[in-house]
Amino acid sequence: MGDETCIDPVIGGECRSRGDGAVAELAEQQHGVVSRRQLLAIGISRRAIEVRIETGRLHPIHRGVYAVGHRALTVEGRWMGAVLAHGPGAVLSHRTGGHLWRLIPRSPVLPEVTCPTKFRARPGIVAHHARLPDDELGALLGIPVTSAFRTLFDLAGVLTKRQLERAMHEAEVRRLTDRLSLPDLLARYPRRRGAANLRALLAAKTPAGVTQTDLEELFVEFLDAHGLPRPRLNATLPIRGRLLRPDCMWPERRLLVELDGEKHTGPRGRSRAIGSETGSCSRRDGGRRG
Repeated sequence: MGDETCIDPVIGGECRSRGDGAVAELAEQQHGVVSRRQLLAIGISRRAIEVRIETGRLHPIHRGVYAVGHRALTVEGRWMGAVLAHGPGAVLSHRTGGHLWRLIPRSPVLPEVTCPTKFRARPGIVAHHARLPDDELGALLGIPVTSAFRTLFDLAGVLTKRQLERAMHEAEVRRLTDRLSLPDLLARYPRRRGAANLRALLAAKTPAGVTQTDLEELFVEFLDAHGLPRPRLNATLPIRGRLLRPDCMWPERRLLVELDGEKHTGPRGRSRAIGSETGSCSRRDGGRRG
């Protein structure tokens, strides 16, 4: 029926029940956050917005951006709020874009966004200014974000070479696809920060493999920094009817390295395993010396 049937209190010329329903529907689509611009667009008056703030139904989290009902936002809600705070055309990017695409492990960093217009700095948000073409934009979980490969391209400028390699590996494992390839982006932006590392990784023939601990990651970075050959990581090695899984193995050099052997067998077991492996290698080497 028409508006005359509304018996709920009227706020700023708007029926509260219908207004709250529209706000709730919008918030549900955006991880619990809405912007003032959006509220005005769906017919919520300025006065009605102010009343909702005063009565605790809208909670300001950034200038012109509100959490609906309560402040207990998910991390996705905080990311969405950062995007809304920078207006139309803004997208999540860089490290938090990498978090959203699950290319890099989540870490306690400020939300990063890229927006087409220069905005005054907003507390708690890292903003980048760039006018991105449509083929470098995407969306995931309802959040505007740089496309998967544009996100990798931006990560190249803020990650170490090994961290970038892991992110590229994650993109491959997750079978992410994009309208633009990484070589396409390198051709479009040949002098961008991180482009050299990206080219080197695309041309590399020896991946590091999958590390399982932070110490293994540090060891790979150490080898790369000193120009030393990479090992096979956590590969299976059959010895005397047993299958061992050394942390690092250079089969062509007959060399094994255990970085944190106690996690596998404890100190005693590690000593026995190393003795067995060493003995086996020594016998093979001894046979060669003759």
